[in-house]
Amino acid sequence: MTLGRREFLAAGMAVSALRIDAQTESSWGSPILDIHLHFSDSNLDHINGCGVAKAVLLTPVSVDDQAKAKMAKYPDRFVRFTRADITMPDAIDGMHQAVKNGAIGLGEIKFKLPLDGPEMRRVYDLAAELSVPVLIHFQEVEHFAGEGLFSTGFTRLPAILKAYPKTIFIGHADYFWANISAVLPGDVAYPTGKVKPGGLTDRMLSDYPNLYGDLSANSGRNALARDPEFTSRFLVQHQSKLMFGSDCSCKDGHGAGQASKEPLIWGKCVARETLAALKELAAPEVFRKITWGNGVKLLGLEASNSRARNS
Repeated sequence: MTLGRREFLAAGMAVSALRIDAQTESSWGSPILDIHLHFSDSNLDHINGCGVAKAVLLTPVSVDDQAKAKMAKYPDRFVRFTRADITMPDAIDGMHQAVKNGAIGLGEIKFKLPLDGPEMRRVYDLAAELSVPVLIHFQEVEHFAGEGLFSTGFTRLPAILKAYPKTIFIGHADYFWANISAVLPGDVAYPTGKVKPGGLTDRMLSDYPNLYGDLSANSGRNALARDPEFTSRFLVQHQSKLMFGSDCSCKDGHGAGQASKEPLIWGKCVARETLAALKELAAPEVFRKITWGNGVKLLGLEASNSRARNS
């Protein structure tokens, strides 16, 4: 059968989408897993543009069917986490059903609640019951007046990690990454300058096997930039506990539509900026663990890892 021009182009696009792994490997030296990409119409354009082989879509329960359809269309490119408004009585049931339907984690959990309150504890219990990780946004400084604070009480997180040893926690956002330093300016979301060793996040990553770090967003990018000498040691020390994520709002993997005014990412693709920083600061084997191996292992994606290598 002879293909017409439209059918030929469609077939070529499908092959390109499914075999992007070889291109992404040549872009960064190894395939890249993005563990933090919010569900949108531009997800495929974004990961193709920035050289990511596979991404975790953070998906509200309300659009779970759309996310499943996208995964079915590009089965080697996307997996998904699920989230619901945990202040609502049906939230746990909704997330439980989404995991039964194929979601492999919970998150991003971002609510104006204490991290050790009853609503959050129900999420931790669900994650342990279903053997899936939970990704949490920790923020205790407002970016603008009236924004509010999220998952507050960070100094009490060690007690939660100890109380829920079967729950896998993935930490993210401003306060999580500001606390790599033992000295913390209380009113600054993205502190700069030298890091004083012994910060709470640094210690928790060492002390608690059920805590991992998500290097996405300006918070992760800023943490990498603060003190390169410290960061290089930090990446080696926690090379098995850190994972690359983008949390990027650009549409094409090159910065289009990136509206953040933060200087490290203004008008840029967060994924590209973070990957470039990691490439500069980490040895190749450490870079590969943070950008691929750790996430693949934690999320049980070894089978798709093999498919990516053999495609």
